Amino acid sequence: MMARRGRPPGDGRHTHGPSELVLAGAVARRHYLDGRSKVEIADEFGISRFQVARIIADARARGWVRVEITLPGHIDDELSLRLRDTLGLGSAVVVEAPSQPDSATREEVAGVVAGLLDEQVRPGQVVGMTWSRTIEATARRLERLVPCTVVQLAGSLAVPGSSSGTVEVVRSVAAAAGGEALPIYAPLVVEDAATAAALRRQPEIARALERAGALDMAVVSVGGWGTELSTVWDAVSDAERTDGLEHGAVGECSGRLFDAEGNDVTGGFDDRVVGVTLDQLRATPEVMVTAYGAQRAEACLAAVRAGFVTTLVVDTALATRVLDMVGAADAP
Repeated sequence: MMARRGRPPGDGRHTHGPSELVLAGAVARRHYLDGRSKVEIADEFGISRFQVARIIADARARGWVRVEITLPGHIDDELSLRLRDTLGLGSAVVVEAPSQPDSATREEVAGVVAGLLDEQVRPGQVVGMTWSRTIEATARRLERLVPCTVVQLAGSLAVPGSSSGTVEVVRSVAAAAGGEALPIYAPLVVEDAATAAALRRQPEIARALERAGALDMAVVSVGGWGTELSTVWDAVSDAERTDGLEHGAVGECSGRLFDAEGNDVTGGFDDRVVGVTLDQLRATPEVMVTAYGAQRAEACLAAVRAGFVTTLVVDTALATRVLDMVGAADAP
């Protein structure tokens, strides 16, 4: 249908008539749904590209055209970019997770981590992984991965209700990649420093820990240093938990503690840990960190300050709380 020249929809002179509404709808459909340029639309309907632009703008202003962006995977793109820019990270992905059980949020976050691995890992790379419930769920969701070497970054933890430990997770991911797995057959926290040192010298464990110092990517989780915030909390003594708190620990990653400013908190049980150090993570080009729940926001922010986070995958509650904390700290 040809529009009458000189009186396009949106000129403000009268109520829009049926033919003008038809033209407005057709122009909007061609622009937004068909992806055609304003010049192409103008040629089809015998009007100028400036008239096309006015029709489109008027249709948006009057609510005839509504643009809805719905991303798969319940990802909040705007909050993701805001978190990335505020924290100065290479990347951040915020998962929309309304009020729901932790297990449901964990699955949502795990799905994103699996997608990022599929997207980012390159053939021949060395990928390190620790254990957490989220990373365990990630391994279940990972259907494919390019050929790569998968390294266990820390010993195993016995966690009630868990279906697999770190060794199984590493082997599962390596199987998805058709690559080599380098497991660590040892607990994360052992009885004493001498036992830990002896285990680190075992050939298979030494090989895994050596590769942990030359990773292309690491996937780890951050926990808060407190009850029900960390799977490591229950693996150490009351005295060691208290010692960590007295030295300012607010978070942990693979059994390594750090304070609110991101400084390492050593002593306590640190020399009993069989696993990667925070310095090794800092030397890794890409470290993907997962966490969820507003109660872990302080630990997550501290991990960023510790300098080993390049990509952060979190839920809405945690992201919002972190941004509030940063805003409060910056307020005069």
